[in-house]
Amino acid sequence: MTQTELKNRTKQFALDILDLSDSLPNNPKGWTVSKQIIRSCTSVAANYRAVCRARSDKDFVAKMGIVIEEADETLFWLEIIEEAKLLTNKDIDMNPYLKEADELVAIFVASNRTVKKRLK
Repeated sequence: MTQTELKNRTKQFALDILDLSDSLPNNPKGWTVSKQIIRSCTSVAANYRAVCRARSDKDFVAKMGIVIEEADETLFWLEIIEEAKLLTNKDIDMNPYLKEADELVAIFVASNRTVKKRLK
């Protein structure tokens, strides 16, 4: 997968999560989870763009670490939404969101490991 394809994929993931957040309840639980997941998923996309502009392998590893943390946090909030049964629209299938978050984490971790090995 090219950088451009992954940039587009992370941006689309953020857009999908923004849409999903509209189905969270209008109460303190929904507001809290909505704010957190919106911050983390948009951070994945924004920080991946920063990774693409890394000036060195060390810079890449540092920036990718942030992307990994934010992608894993997004996965956490998706799990909270599912396990706490927070969706107001019960027809929404959480599996595609969970799968995409898990795949993105795996891609970022593998990429980071590759560059870390190159640094050694």
